[in-house]
Order: sequence, then structure tokens, then C-alpha cells
Amino acid sequence: MSGLIGRKIGMTSIFDENGKNVPCTVIEAGPCVVTQVRTEEVDGYKALQLGFDDKAERHANKAETGHFKKAGTSTKKQVIEFQGFEGEYKLGDTVGVDIFLEGEFVDVVGTSKGKGFQGVVKRHGFGGVGQSTHGQHNRLRAPGSIGAASYPARVFKGMKMAGRMGGDRVTVQNLRVLKVVPEKNILVVKGCVPGHKNSYVTIQRWQ
Repeated sequence: MSGLIGRKIGMTSIFDENGKNVPCTVIEAGPCVVTQVRTEEVDGYKALQLGFDDKAERHANKAETGHFKKAGTSTKKQVIEFQGFEGEYKLGDTVGVDIFLEGEFVDVVGTSKGKGFQGVVKRHGFGGVGQSTHGQHNRLRAPGSIGAASYPARVFKGMKMAGRMGGDRVTVQNLRVLKVVPEKNILVVKGCVPGHKNSYVTIQRWQ
């Protein structure tokens, strides 16, 4: 699958041809630089390693500096491999948002917003108020029973309980590309994508 690395700018809405208000997300997609070319002869598979967003050289170690210097570009904050690119690319080439077409569908991968420590109602959708069975008694947002005492005398793994929520790698599939603005490296997709504003996302196109 080919794709690009981008940054989530935020959400807005546009009107479609039927006058319907469609919520959408604006993404700064690329431009990405080819920092390594994987070949079947050397690596056993074909892929392109893309870099996005400049990083100060003083924040990069010697291995990173040498790697990007070989590609003839500045050090990058994000580096991801993609397969399925058509055409021939060489080190230092730039891949822009114009690889996407309006109307096609893409997958967007990002890291969801961190919510911190949350209870079972917010984290797992428990009923909360009104539920008074299964050991819940009169504590309105409590989880209730988490296991029997004498047998099995333990709490099973995977039990839905309170804990840290968010900060997970999330993939949203089949988002329609509503608009492509190559001169500003802007991609507008229908619906929402994971992550906060200015967070990094990966836009993937399935071949």
C-alpha cells in the first residue's frame, strides 16, 4: 500500500453537491522525501522509506544524520516505510499529496487522544445510574462484581475495569477523499481521524 505521512490540522465541514453539510478533517499531507529505497535484490521486498517534517540536526544522532545525508536531505522527525508505489523513485525524490485522487478511499492511522485514568462508565460504556444488580448495589458508577470469592478466587485477565484510556494506535478505514489541494499540500477527508491537532498521521491507499 502506498501512502504519505501527514499532520492533522483540524476539523471543518463542507457542503456537497446535494447541499448536505459534511464533517471532514483537514490534513497537511507531505511533502515527503524518499530517504531509502528497498529493493528485492538487497532487502527481499520493494518499498520506499519516506521522511516528513524537518528536525534540528542537533537533536539527531550520528546514525540519523548520516542516513539523511546519504539521501541529500535534512533530518526528519517521522520516518515510515510504504509499499506499492508505482513508478521509479530514487533517494531524495519528493512525494506529494497529488498521489491521491478526489473520490477515492484511504485509511488513516494515528494515535488517539490520551484521556488519563478513567472509570468503567467512560472507558467501557457501563450503564452507571439505574443498574442495581450483579453486585453493583448503590454505588452508581461503580463496576460491580469482578469475580466470585471461593471459586475461582481470582480476577480473570481482560476484566473490564477502570484504568488508563486513550493513547492507542488507531486506524480509521475507508475515508473518502473530498478535496486535494496540491499547492498547499492539503488533503480533506470525510469524517474524523484519531489524534489531537498537529499530531502525526499516516494516510494509506490500498492498491
